[in-house]
Amino acid sequence: MALEGHKYIFVLGGVMSGVGKGIASSSMALILKQRGYGVNLVKVDPYLNVDAGTMNPTEHGEVFVLNTGLETDQDMGNYERFLNRDLGPEDYMTSGMVYQSVIERERALGYEGKCVEAVPHVRDEILHRIEAAAAHNGSQISVIEIGGTIGDFQNALFIDAARVMKIKHPDDVIFVMVSYLPVPGTLGEMKTRPTQHAIRELSSYGVQADFIIARSGQAMDEKRKEKLAISCNVRPDRIISAPDVASIYDVPLNLEKDSISDALLDALKLSKDTPSDLSEWQGFVDRVKGAEKIVKIGIVGKYFDTGDFVLSDAYLSVIEGLKFSAAEIGVKAEIEWLNAKNFENGTDVETLRSYDGIIVPGGFGQTGIEGKIEAIRFARENKIPYFGLCYGMQLMVIEYARNVLGLSGANTAEIDPYAEHLIVDVMLEQKALIAQGKYGGTMRLGTYEEIIKDGTIAHAAYGASSVQERHRHRYEINPAYVEQIESAGMVFSGKSPDGVLMEIAELPQDVHPFFLGTQAHPELKARPLAPHPLFTAFLKAAVAKSQ
Repeated sequence: MALEGHKYIFVLGGVMSGVGKGIASSSMALILKQRGYGVNLVKVDPYLNVDAGTMNPTEHGEVFVLNTGLETDQDMGNYERFLNRDLGPEDYMTSGMVYQSVIERERALGYEGKCVEAVPHVRDEILHRIEAAAAHNGSQISVIEIGGTIGDFQNALFIDAARVMKIKHPDDVIFVMVSYLPVPGTLGEMKTRPTQHAIRELSSYGVQADFIIARSGQAMDEKRKEKLAISCNVRPDRIISAPDVASIYDVPLNLEKDSISDALLDALKLSKDTPSDLSEWQGFVDRVKGAEKIVKIGIVGKYFDTGDFVLSDAYLSVIEGLKFSAAEIGVKAEIEWLNAKNFENGTDVETLRSYDGIIVPGGFGQTGIEGKIEAIRFARENKIPYFGLCYGMQLMVIEYARNVLGLSGANTAEIDPYAEHLIVDVMLEQKALIAQGKYGGTMRLGTYEEIIKDGTIAHAAYGASSVQERHRHRYEINPAYVEQIESAGMVFSGKSPDGVLMEIAELPQDVHPFFLGTQAHPELKARPLAPHPLFTAFLKAAVAKSQ
């Protein structure tokens, strides 16, 4: 049974994918939160993967890891950033998860010998998960984004589950369609017909849209709004214009200009006593727009072969983490993508001298590894602020072992398991899993405590001796080399509580202004209203270098 009085907003996409359902969902949740309501966000991904961990980031975008270790779609990152709070595994589901639960229950005789079918059993499992998310979070409103577009075969059961919930609780469920209104260049006129067709397609599922968020390159005029209202049977005040904006963080402010929170609360039959207050969010947006000082940051990566659009998605949280810290200190981070392959054999490495800071982000595999190591060497020797994330920390330690300790052949077991000096090796608990061919969901995932050493850059940044960070890796600094590396001047300023795992490596500030790597993924915890301290410390060093 659904929670008594709990409200549900289902967000669906019409016409085409990639029009911003996730940002629209995040924005509505933020706006309603600022009206005084407890809100949780749920993402439904119709693919059959049990989670997002095994998907290639060049095709699907970044894998976002929750505190619990669940590997999810990148939209969950936007949800956390907009709501400024952690989400749990109950806030995410895939078709793979749903079917896996149903099949496991059937194998355990949980259906008492019944013929198990998509309807009602799979559909009921979806309903159960939506209701469980609402109950777990103790919220008053759930915003549920159903991935894909209207008419996609794979999301039909999710839409049907929403339809059933509407029948059972007609006053507690509303539907929002995010649809694209094209303006063909040869015509110069906004066309509503694709959205009309999408609304009719949705009606064929037995679902009537209550709201339309109209995405387009320009604002919708009243004539088109009236036309859509009549043809789609949606009230004009519930058709919200959502033109392109400079930043996704402008979207909540833009939607609220059309008083979307009043309209949503009216539709949900909820009180509007608490006025809308987006002043703190507006302050963040103003800081982003008002920054004049530019710091030039080079990100040395590997996901380049499919173009800049996919590259941005692959490193989405890193980009956003830089934005948030830049806004906090009043600068603008100008990001340039640097292909690691260009630095192999020392070629083009001198071009790094023009950057105020260098980042090597996370990743897997051999592609571009020698180019990354060469870029790290150049940043160390020329005192360019360097920030290594996960793989970027491992390669930073390998570079130090090779070029400072003189351990030629130093490498990671991920690339060369027979290297003379395995500076980075497989975590002990991971070796058995790899031997069995188990890769999905088997890494060191989720939030772990780190003990931070006093008097270090990391300690100064965090202002704490113990922190919690999110991880996603199966390799670690080999404990056999730690003492040797530290004796050569590198400091492991963050360690696991038992002292076995090296979590943060750095050079002292009297040796280098900022040369630091973290095994964790701090970008996953960076928020617009709560920037991550390591990103902020890195950018402060980059600003100092630029002056």
